[in-house]
Amino acid sequence: MIIEVDNLTKYYGPKVALQDVSFRADRGDILGLLGPNGAGKSTTMRILTGYFPPTSGTARIAGYDVVEDSLEVRRRIGYLPESVPLYTDMTVSAYLDFVARAKQVSQRSASVEWAMDAARVDHVAGTIIGRLSRGYRQRVGLAQALLGDPEVLILDEPTVGLDPNQIIETRSLIKDLGGDRTIILSTHILPEVSMVCNKVVIINRGAVVAVDTPEALTRRVVGADRVAIAVRGPAPEVEQCLLGVPGVRTVTPAAGSNGALRYEVDAEPGFEVRERLAAAVVQGGWGLQELHGQSLSLEDIFRELTTSEEGVPVA
Repeated sequence: MIIEVDNLTKYYGPKVALQDVSFRADRGDILGLLGPNGAGKSTTMRILTGYFPPTSGTARIAGYDVVEDSLEVRRRIGYLPESVPLYTDMTVSAYLDFVARAKQVSQRSASVEWAMDAARVDHVAGTIIGRLSRGYRQRVGLAQALLGDPEVLILDEPTVGLDPNQIIETRSLIKDLGGDRTIILSTHILPEVSMVCNKVVIINRGAVVAVDTPEALTRRVVGADRVAIAVRGPAPEVEQCLLGVPGVRTVTPAAGSNGALRYEVDAEPGFEVRERLAAAVVQGGWGLQELHGQSLSLEDIFRELTTSEEGVPVA
């Protein structure tokens, strides 16, 4: 494993920011660190990058402890904070050369050239950073994280503030940078996780509530696919009939079409309800226009896992 986090806990005075957070990431994983604002994502990333130590628990990067072997860990990490620390009066190449010297990167010139090419900013190498668009500045920040070809990239909200085209380009770039590297991507943009990440860690109120692939999370939350059904009939009777089908947990009205009533039906774990729903509709004498499985979206999963408890999250 490249990243090993075990029972990570962090207190700010009497407040708990992280409580027994544990997860793993192997080489080639793009791990989405997901959670509401104040859930503990930034605290986790700051501990992993050596910004400050945990109160208890351990975190290891490529076998090195983030506290006991902090310098070794930092040599293996490229970090892109949410607010990229750029010197806007320098050219792109001069800034990256400066950062490479500060990081004591060997073969500095070659490393700068490679990082600019990988981040797709080589064609603006001689441009003053202050004259670049927000999207290109973000790429320059990514280039500085790539200096030294680190094993691990930690990216904090890499697409925040970008326009739709820039977001698509940045997501594509992150996917291209995977493979031999392990990437942790902190975000609150749910489609970003679905499109980029192969593993998800959801944190809520300082604790991990789920670690899995996006697909497996769907099965864990509901135990079966959501069913979409469209029925032509009287609304109150149809809804009550669907709720009475064994194994049905909830029936939620959705936008209808062509005079039909549409519902999203969630089943209890372990129940296959589609045949029962069809039989109930036919027995009621109504018209069955549509019936098919519909997997929960990541938004649904996120909402269910992060709103199950009342309370104010910690920063």
